[in-house]
Amino acid sequence: MKAIVVTDEAAGTAGMTLMERLEPEPALNDVVVQVHASGFVPTEMAWPSTWTDRLGRDRTPSIPGHELAGVVTALGYGTTGLSVGQRVFGLTDWNRDGTLAEYVAVEARNLAPLPGDVDFTVGASLPISGLTAWQGLFEHGRLQAGQSVLVQGAAGAVGSMVTQLAREAGAYVIGTGRAADRQKALDFGAQEFVDLENDVLEDVGGVDLVFDVIGGDIGKRSAGLIRAGGTLVSVVGPPEARPADGLAVDFVVVSDRAQLGEIVQRIRDGRLRTNIGNVATLDDAVAALNPTERITGKTIIRVRP
Repeated sequence: MKAIVVTDEAAGTAGMTLMERLEPEPALNDVVVQVHASGFVPTEMAWPSTWTDRLGRDRTPSIPGHELAGVVTALGYGTTGLSVGQRVFGLTDWNRDGTLAEYVAVEARNLAPLPGDVDFTVGASLPISGLTAWQGLFEHGRLQAGQSVLVQGAAGAVGSMVTQLAREAGAYVIGTGRAADRQKALDFGAQEFVDLENDVLEDVGGVDLVFDVIGGDIGKRSAGLIRAGGTLVSVVGPPEARPADGLAVDFVVVSDRAQLGEIVQRIRDGRLRTNIGNVATLDDAVAALNPTERITGKTIIRVRP
């Protein structure tokens, strides 16, 4: 099978190579999925799990990518809940070969059925962005209707999901980003926008929840915006500063079949829109994942036409 392979951590995405690899065999409780579309997060190149297994041993050459939509082609011993020929989407294990390939072996529990009226490209764009937004808002942020949410990077793949889900839940949403992102953030449902290049972030005042996908100086300043009893949720590592009278939570997204079902149902009935910035073929994936210009939204690799 054709697959994108990485061997050099220092080279990052520039070190990607398209090559032939053996098709995976399903282990206990696995399925093998013929990948139709794959999502990719550029920060994967900095994740230890891209390069080593759970015991810290080198596992290169490895196949990156952890979001997929495709069709089940084989079941491992003991696998239940899915069937051969079924359309699925989901999030694969961090420490195993990923989805930038024609086939991938993945634990069945990490996948959810993909309805026939949802395109594979859309399905592959949902797992990381959608689950990250869902878990950050509702599990870790404990968002309630009537609260205020500041979404750092509101025009991005994750931020746009956070914005939409928070609005649907009855929150008042303030988005941030570059000046060029203003209209996109507003289109996704932000009620205010803070231009991080020209506006003063602190002018926002106090909010109940900050969802931070940026980190660094912005992350540190975010802590000062949390009202008493509020929460700073980070997906870029432990916050460097903590709210004076609130919580700071950092988390790593996990796959959840029920949540994937909630997310894809919202796509079907129009309550949620995905944020795809670029679509490319597997043959063109290396160039697409090394863009020469800034792309807001997720890059999706169409593995099958």
